[in-house]
Amino acid sequence: MTSTPDAASPVPAADAFTPAPGSEWWRTAVIYQIYPRSFADSDGDGLGDLPGITSRLGALADLGVDAIWLSPFMVSPQKDAGYDVADYCDVDPLFGTLADFDAMLERAHGLDIRVIVDLVPNHSSDQHVWFQEALRSAPGSRERARYIFRDGRGENGELPPNNWESVFGGPMWDRVTEPDGTPGQWYLHIFDSSQPDFDWTNPEVREEFRRILRFWLDRGVDGFRVDVAHGLIKKDGLPDYTPADDADSMGGEEQDVPYWGQPGVHDVYRDWHLVLEEYPGHRALCAEAWLPTPDKTALWVRPDEMHQAFNFPYAMTEWDAAALRTVITDSLRAFPAVGAPATWVLSNHDVIRHASRLALTAPSPQGEGIGPDSVAQPIPELGLRRARAATTVMLALPGSAYLYQGEELGLPEAIDIPDDARQDPTWFRTNHEKYGRDGCRVPIPWEAGAPAYGFNQTGLAWLPQPATWADYARDVQEGDARSTLELYKHLLAERRAHELATAPLAWLDGYPDDVLAFQVGTITVIANTGPAPVELPAGRILVASEPFEGRELPADTAVWLTTD
Repeated sequence: MTSTPDAASPVPAADAFTPAPGSEWWRTAVIYQIYPRSFADSDGDGLGDLPGITSRLGALADLGVDAIWLSPFMVSPQKDAGYDVADYCDVDPLFGTLADFDAMLERAHGLDIRVIVDLVPNHSSDQHVWFQEALRSAPGSRERARYIFRDGRGENGELPPNNWESVFGGPMWDRVTEPDGTPGQWYLHIFDSSQPDFDWTNPEVREEFRRILRFWLDRGVDGFRVDVAHGLIKKDGLPDYTPADDADSMGGEEQDVPYWGQPGVHDVYRDWHLVLEEYPGHRALCAEAWLPTPDKTALWVRPDEMHQAFNFPYAMTEWDAAALRTVITDSLRAFPAVGAPATWVLSNHDVIRHASRLALTAPSPQGEGIGPDSVAQPIPELGLRRARAATTVMLALPGSAYLYQGEELGLPEAIDIPDDARQDPTWFRTNHEKYGRDGCRVPIPWEAGAPAYGFNQTGLAWLPQPATWADYARDVQEGDARSTLELYKHLLAERRAHELATAPLAWLDGYPDDVLAFQVGTITVIANTGPAPVELPAGRILVASEPFEGRELPADTAVWLTTD
C-alpha cells in the first residue's frame, strides 16, 4: 500500500475553480453521440436508421442522458459515412425521411431529451449541386467561386497550387477536366477528393449556411455539432506548408497551420450565434476544433461565438494523474474565463475507443486507428478497467460531458475487421497503411442472442461485429451491478443528484504523485493511476469504478466519496 501521513484527511490545494455562471441547459448536459448507421437498424438492411433510433430512445432515457447528438444523416453518396453532404436540407433515404426525423425529434422531446444534429460546413460532397455546377462552369465564374479553385503551378498548370497533404493521405488538390475536355484548374479538399472545400470568403456560402441553420432550427432541433469547426478559413495566399513528422493531422499542435484555426473563422460563428439567438430555448453550437491547448480551444466559445467546444486535449491525455491534473486545471481556468463550460469527452466516432486507447502497448497517432498488424495493441482487461475509472473521473467534473454510443457498454475497439470489409477513406488513400476509424464505428450490441446482437433482425451489419460482443450486449448487462452499463447509470444519477456539473472544484493535496484527488461540491473524487493501493480518506463510498473490499483503493480504480 502507498499512502502519506495526511492521506486520510487531505486539505484543499491553492487552486480551486468555480464554473462559469448560467442556467442554460448546455452548460451541464450529458450528451450522447449517436452514429446513426451503427446504432439501430429498423429495416434490416445492415445500416442503422432514424426509425431505429426512435425505437431505442427509451434506453437512453433510462441511461440518464440529457441530449443526443446525431452524426450526419443528410443526403450523401456516403464516401465518408455521411460527412460528404450532397443536400443539407433532407434525409438520406438510407436513414429514412424528413417525416422519420420529425417523429424521432418528437419522441426525444417527449422523453426530455434534446437533439443536436451534425453540420458539415467545411466541405460538401462532390455530388452537391453547387459543385456539379462548378465543374460545368468556367474558371472565374460565380459557380466556381463557391469552392476553392486555383490554377496549377508549372509551365502548363500541371502541378498542384501548393504542397498541402490531405488528412486522409495524398495531395490536398485534384485537377478537373474543363467542359471542353482540356486539363483545367485544381480544387482543394482537406479530406477526400470527393469532399471539396467551400470558400468561406464568399458571401453566398455564408448566406446558404444561414438558410441551412434555419431549416433545422425551424424543425425544432436544439443545436448543432459543427464538424471541422477550425478548418473553414484558409490563410491568404495558400502558402506551402510541411507539417512536422509527429504533427497531428487534425491540427492539434502549436505551430501555425494555414488551413487550421485561422482567425477569420471566428467571424463565421459570431454570425451563426446571432442566427441561433432568433430562436427560443437556448439553442447551442458545439465546435469540433482540434486545438493544442484548452486556452486555444476556449477562443471558440467566447460569449458571442459558440457555446461548447470538445476538449480534445483532455480526451487525448494519457491515464496519468499529473497529466490529468494539468489538463483539468487548464480547462477549468480557460473555459470559465470566457464564460463557457468545460466540455469533457473521452471517445467519439473518430478516435480509438477509450476502453482500448488507455491501455495500448505503443502510441497510435490520432486518425490512424489500430488493426491486427499494428505495433500498438490494447490490453483488454486493463483498458476496460482504466476506461471505467476515467469515466468516473470525467462525470464528476464541472461542466458538460459527451458520451459515445457503446462506451456505456464498455465496448473496445474492433481490431480484427477483415481488410475487404473496411470502409474508411483513410484505409484506401494510404494504400492500406493506416487502418482509419472503422474500429470505433461497428454496430453496437443490444441483445446477446439476437441476429446482429439486436442491431436488427436480419443479422446484416455494414461492418462486421466481433463474436465477443455478445458479452457486452445491453441485455446481458442490464441489472448487473458490476456491469459497465450499471456503472454509467449510477454515475449519471449521482452526478445529477449532487449537482456536480455546477459545483466548484478544489484539488486535494497529500497523495502520491500517481493519485488524482479533488473535491467537487460535497463529493470527494480519488483516482489511482498508479500500481500500488492507496489509503482512502474518511467517507462513504458512493460510486466505485470497480468493486473492492476495505479502504485501500486498488490500481486503475476511481471512487466518489461522501460524508452524507
